[in-house]
Amino acid sequence: MKKKTDQPETGPAGKAYKPRQADKTYKTRQADKSINPRKAEKPFSARQADKTHKPKRDSGAFAPRQADGADRRGAGDTGDDLIVGRNAVIEAVKAERPLNKVFVQKDGGDSRLQAVAAYAKGAGVPVAPVEKAWLDKLAGRGHQGVAAFAAAKEYSDISDILNCAKARGEQTLILVAGGIQDPNNLGAVIRCAEAAGAHGVVIQRRNATGLTGAVARTSAGAIEHIMIARAANLTEALRYFKKNGVWTFAADASGGTPYTECDFSAASAIVIGGEGDGLGRLAKETCDFTVSLPMRGKTASLNASAAAAILLYEALRQRGGR
Repeated sequence: MKKKTDQPETGPAGKAYKPRQADKTYKTRQADKSINPRKAEKPFSARQADKTHKPKRDSGAFAPRQADGADRRGAGDTGDDLIVGRNAVIEAVKAERPLNKVFVQKDGGDSRLQAVAAYAKGAGVPVAPVEKAWLDKLAGRGHQGVAAFAAAKEYSDISDILNCAKARGEQTLILVAGGIQDPNNLGAVIRCAEAAGAHGVVIQRRNATGLTGAVARTSAGAIEHIMIARAANLTEALRYFKKNGVWTFAADASGGTPYTECDFSAASAIVIGGEGDGLGRLAKETCDFTVSLPMRGKTASLNASAAAAILLYEALRQRGGR
């Protein structure tokens, strides 16, 4: 199409457009590189091979398991719940500040690091040996070989949960979460438990996330209104509940009594497993009953928080919604 020459092209406010350079075709402009041309000399596959892409992180909001045991799943934030340095961590343990985990650099014989690890273990805090590069990435270069994650809330004792139900004059309702490693998942579980009126939540001390900042946020503040205890041995915690008159119900995707046929009106502890392997064999065998949820589709199981919500609200329904 020929360009009109009887009147200039105008843009907004009557300003004239800059005339196109009619003396150069697209090919000639490509030749003198007056614009940034695509590199046609390399095929797409070759250009892709030249690029170094960072792998996408999984949507589960946690890093993959480290071969040396430095699993960061459940580690939470690297902000105000991170304590860095030998003295800072030791003083936090001395002050009985609730800690989710202490990370100690693989030292090769450093007695100071060994002393920190021994002191933390003596106080019942989980300790994980990690590589220096891992600690550098987590805490910067001034960590002195030690870092720890503080809990977002002080943990309660298991007996406190039973006393809470007694003080309210209610039949005990407890949610026991075994091996949940995703902070977002645990936060959702705690939120369900608090909303359903449970008296407390029990989580595992090892191989599970603690009360991190991410858990607190996902719970939408529910952790402030419910007791949360941490058990070194989940099976022993279940036995303790049974001795104190609490019936224990293990949720199991492989089968069991349909949940609508279970009696949750008496003192009850509902036990759910983690994301991967589910509930451990010993914990499952220790429970009084195995509970199942009907699965009509192709999906084999429910998310832990979804299963917890269904069972907790069935217990609430059986108790008259009170």
